Amino acid sequence: MTESAIISKIWNMANVLRDDGVSYGDYLKQITYLHFLKMADEMNKPPYNRG
Repeated sequence: MTESAIISKIWNMANVLRDDGVSYGDYLKQITYLHFLKMADEMNKPPYNRG
C-alpha cells in the first residue's frame, strides 16, 4: 500500500467521523492512542522482547 493510499484512507475515515459529530481533534487523539497501543504491542513481540 502506498503512502498516498494510506493518507487517503485516514482522511476518508476522518470525514465519516466528522459527519457523525466527531471533531478532527478528537479523531487525532484516538488515532494517536491506537498507534501508541499498536507500537507497545509490537514491542512485546520478538525480536524486541529480549527478556
